[in-house]
Amino acid sequence: MNTENLIACHECDLLQRVPEHHGSVIARCRRCRAILHRSVPNSLDRTLALTFAGLILFVVANSLPFLAFNLQGQQTQTTLITGVKDLYNQGMWEISILVLLTTIIVPLLQLLSHLYVLLPLKFNRTPWKMALVFRLSGGLAPWSMMEVFLIGVLVALVKLVGMAEVIPGLALWSFALMIIILAAASANLDPQIVWKRVAYH
Repeated sequence: MNTENLIACHECDLLQRVPEHHGSVIARCRRCRAILHRSVPNSLDRTLALTFAGLILFVVANSLPFLAFNLQGQQTQTTLITGVKDLYNQGMWEISILVLLTTIIVPLLQLLSHLYVLLPLKFNRTPWKMALVFRLSGGLAPWSMMEVFLIGVLVALVKLVGMAEVIPGLALWSFALMIIILAAASANLDPQIVWKRVAYH
């Protein structure tokens, strides 16, 4: 039996064949009409460009001041990593580890795993353990909670405005833009590009 282009519906488990297509196409299940596959034109190039942009923003977000507080003429600057350290020093090591994982380590691993898988594919090469790394990248997605962290920062800013002058740093804007870039990279990535290479390797 030829298993090429066979896919199981994630809603009703019907095994069916996705026809060959070109351009932007949405394939739906014949039985329940759930989306089986959404192809994106130039998916590889788009996702790679967004990944590189995300890496640049990640470096900026973790290198430059995130926030600055001006209280009675004294200014204090914070970065993402100093925020983690402050939480740890205050005895909240569980929260500090959670913030470190969800806002720094996991997003970096996502970006690097995308780069590791997609950059060789761009040059028609297959990276070592590609399927494992790509699967790991997908498994990391639920642990990236940058949006939750940013909402928490905004809530804290509203409460602090009356007590001190709060100056958003370039890292804060980079962090917010990185959230959008990561979402765009995920939306533009066509997983079939990777899995087809695994099948033929």
